[in-house]
Amino acid sequence: MDDLASFEAKVHGRVHGVFFRTFVQRWAEQLKLAGYVRNLPDGTVEVRAEGERQQLEKLVGYLQKGPPPARVDNVVTGWAEYSGLFTDFRVRY
Repeated sequence: MDDLASFEAKVHGRVHGVFFRTFVQRWAEQLKLAGYVRNLPDGTVEVRAEGERQQLEKLVGYLQKGPPPARVDNVVTGWAEYSGLFTDFRVRY
């Protein structure tokens, strides 16, 4: 774990009601990342993740595609330093 980082992303498009949160959680767990994903009232999905930067970059790639029923129009990502606040990856409601 040499290059640790974190990001917060907002995913825009048809991302509610299409299993987007479950999709993100599965990939984050496979990539051994920590953080959360949640739907926001404005119709976007928020993702906060941290771990190895290379794995985070892979997750951003998956966010840009989404699961088959989704339509991702835009992903706005802000990078930050690793905080160590999270121990696992969860769906927040």
